[in-house]
Amino acid sequence: MRIGEIAALVGVTPRAVRHYHHLGLLPEPPRRANSYREYGFRDAVLLARIRRLTELGLGLDEVRDALADDEGRELVEILEELDEDLGRQEVAIRDRRVRLATLLAEARAGRLTADGPVSPELTRVLADLGDLPDSPMAVKDREVLALIDTVIPEAERARLMGALRGMAEGAGEVYGLLDALADAQPDDPRVTRAAAALAALLPDELGVQLPAEGADGLADVFFADLAPAQSAAVRQAVRLVAERREGTP
Repeated sequence: MRIGEIAALVGVTPRAVRHYHHLGLLPEPPRRANSYREYGFRDAVLLARIRRLTELGLGLDEVRDALADDEGRELVEILEELDEDLGRQEVAIRDRRVRLATLLAEARAGRLTADGPVSPELTRVLADLGDLPDSPMAVKDREVLALIDTVIPEAERARLMGALRGMAEGAGEVYGLLDALADAQPDDPRVTRAAAALAALLPDELGVQLPAEGADGLADVFFADLAPAQSAAVRQAVRLVAERREGTP
């Protein structure tokens, strides 16, 4: 058989056959006088086995290990590992479907925000906030929350969003105070009032800590997007929360 014939027989592509040759999974057969490969029955049997193993989900390195053990002892171990991995994937898929069901219910009820899809935890936080007045700071806050919701570990996200759920009452007033600082200077007296209101809203258990300025991290990007007075108010609020948490008079 030529390469196209054996590929068609086993149900793979000639390109796959050449790739298996390149990786050493399928030995090169003898060639005819015209330099064409000449495949035999044993080549077809081996190629069929490679196809079956890959369809089970084995990587090509794992296929090589399985083929190297004629008695199949290593194959048993590989298949057991594959079964365990598939079990983990099943659990992960079930968890994702549970989360998706929550988001789907929110979307069907018209409660999914423009920042969605987000986690069910953040969905509940945003639902608690409700329809806030037209507030640039509220929009920015939702964007930051959506970003954090995506990048932090799941366990930390659950803790953070749980703490944020107690902030819905009073959020509208704080957003208004911060919006009013859009054209103000950092030494504006309203900065202190806005900082105090925000600090009163932030729960101690958030454990808010900001990196030093100039660290080129998320905090710097966030503050660079704020007006100077707004940035000063938020930083001052964070310091107030830290002092309150530590019991500093």
